[in-house]
Amino acid sequence: MHSQHLHIRNGRLIDPAGGLDQQLDLFVADGRIAAIGQPPAGFSADRQIDASGLIVCPGLVDLSARLGGIESELKAAVAGGVTSLACPPDTKPPLDEAGLVERLVRRSETLGLARVYPIGALTQELAGQKLAEMNGLARAGCIAFSQAKHPIIDTQLLLRAMQYAATFDYAVRLRPQDHFLAREGVAHDGEVASRLGLTGIPVSAETVAIATALHLAGETGVRLHLSRLSSGAGVDLIRTARQSGVLVTCDVSIHHLHLSETDIGYFDSNSRFDPPLRSAADREALRTAASDGLAAICSDHTPLDADGKQLPFAEALPGASGLELLLPLTLLWATQAKLPLISALARVTSDPASILGIATGSLSIGSAADVCIFDADEAWHVTPEALRSQGKNTPFLGRDVNGRVRMTLVGGRIVFEG
Repeated sequence: MHSQHLHIRNGRLIDPAGGLDQQLDLFVADGRIAAIGQPPAGFSADRQIDASGLIVCPGLVDLSARLGGIESELKAAVAGGVTSLACPPDTKPPLDEAGLVERLVRRSETLGLARVYPIGALTQELAGQKLAEMNGLARAGCIAFSQAKHPIIDTQLLLRAMQYAATFDYAVRLRPQDHFLAREGVAHDGEVASRLGLTGIPVSAETVAIATALHLAGETGVRLHLSRLSSGAGVDLIRTARQSGVLVTCDVSIHHLHLSETDIGYFDSNSRFDPPLRSAADREALRTAASDGLAAICSDHTPLDADGKQLPFAEALPGASGLELLLPLTLLWATQAKLPLISALARVTSDPASILGIATGSLSIGSAADVCIFDADEAWHVTPEALRSQGKNTPFLGRDVNGRVRMTLVGGRIVFEG
């Protein structure tokens, strides 16, 4: 499809990868960033886009978004300024066969909305028993391998998976949670869970799993990414490992930067997460990890229908819809943390792109024109009707947030216009 020549003018250009934050024009030709500041020789614009008072930045890169109905969720993604997303393997059926991965890639390319990067299953059927056919999955388009939230209880199998992945330089992503320590738990093992009579998941469920993963990663040299940290103790382990040279990256969900165990309130199932929302001190540690760049930020988008949430807290499905709230909640965190916008946006653009090993998340000349244009100050009210996702499940329902996407470009094509 022919991509237009676009002249985006008068916007505040923020490109964390290039260290750029100033008012400059941006020129797009043939699906790529053609020039910044002055137009390239012989450029004539098919369309002028006035971005006065708006921020122009790379499209957001989301490290984890589940796609129930793929079309509705990719529409939600581009409405939220997300132009690239990694899809975890716990689809139905799971992404453990090349054919399934190829179908997902083809379907997303046909829709022409956000770019979808599948994460392959580490074991067959995510059952934690036999290694999946990683080579075939990688050829089909998988950019990393993971168990999503399914455990590998057999540590020797986990070691073999890492050795195999290291041999071919595949990245392994793990959600660090010890199966036995977390087994019956539904909330953080703290005073709120005690008061509500909910079974707790101790912080040790996370730290024991992180320690195991770090030891095996150190031994195998695999590229390891630990997803969705929830505790200060977990952050400390990763910080120490990185200082000693272990190749490990990590992320935190945007919800865990804003919420803590007290947000469960009186059994609010919209605040049921896996890993659980932990103490206020844990939340502060996660905020620090994101501020100083140790952790990237993801939406952990989990769209659920009302039936999945309208249950007693302990039976409700964990997770929240997050694609359309990733940007406003990142802006809110940046304001509260007094963090420059360029640093905050790095956590949802260039940092996740570099973790995924994909060539997006920047506005460098010649790179694909994946661009998000947004009004940082425009307030909107989070209601089920305001969300394009099929998942209306979010603890932020009824809240006002700032930050509205006005336009999203993928490969130079306008895929969303607000």
